[in-house]
Amino acid sequence: MDRVNRMVSERPVVIFSKSSCILSYSIKSLFNDLGVNPTVYELDEIARSKEIEQALSGLGCSMVPAVFIGGKLVGGTNEIMSLHLKRDLKPMLIRAGALWV
Repeated sequence: MDRVNRMVSERPVVIFSKSSCILSYSIKSLFNDLGVNPTVYELDEIARSKEIEQALSGLGCSMVPAVFIGGKLVGGTNEIMSLHLKRDLKPMLIRAGALWV
């Protein structure tokens, strides 16, 4: 869990993803379209990914994508899309320092 906390505290937006997951691709594309350059960890391509997946599960996120904004777990695809549709995502990104206006 310490490793995940360290990873998510180093950047404004962190996405834990899998390269073959279409939902992860959609969320990464959304952030890129918004002008945000998230840090992406592809769990199927990095060492010790099982430990990271267990830590994410302990935080309540058992699926990818797992999105952290400002060091806090926001959730997965449903939560991010809901925030975006309610126009709450951009202000959150601005507060985290991931987006400049």
